[in-house]
Amino acid sequence: MEHNEVVRYSDAELEEFRILIEGKLEQATAHLQELQDQILEITENTSDEHGGDWVDDSSINNDVEMLNNMAIRQRMYIQDLDNALVRIKNKTYGICSISGQLIDKRRLLAVPTTTKSLAAKVAEQVAPPPVEREKPEPKPAPEKKASTTEKSTPPKRIITTV
Repeated sequence: MEHNEVVRYSDAELEEFRILIEGKLEQATAHLQELQDQILEITENTSDEHGGDWVDDSSINNDVEMLNNMAIRQRMYIQDLDNALVRIKNKTYGICSISGQLIDKRRLLAVPTTTKSLAAKVAEQVAPPPVEREKPEPKPAPEKKASTTEKSTPPKRIITTV
């Protein structure tokens, strides 16, 4: 029985993917630099004013945190693109890490960093979660019965004037 199944993409197709990924890598690196520049600008321009208005400080801290999270995601994406270039160099790009089959070319063009075929990705997401041992339910705390002789006092109000 002869097996003529393609086990990898051709060198021409790998070159096409390499060009696509290098373009995305260039864009991602430029975007990361923009994020880093924004973070630097915010931190440099606000270091003198820090401690003034707490609302402004909170807003600035939120902005820096958001930009840092975006930069972290961008670094991870850049690493994924670099890994894809290594797989192209090794001629293993486009081979599903789960099934060993070729990943559909359309999927690779849409998500060039993927390492799993669509079928493997779906199967991975549909797979039942690991079975956890049943935990005994906590015993409910005994309810306190309100005494009919006790009067409930309203909460105290504290009024301050400035």
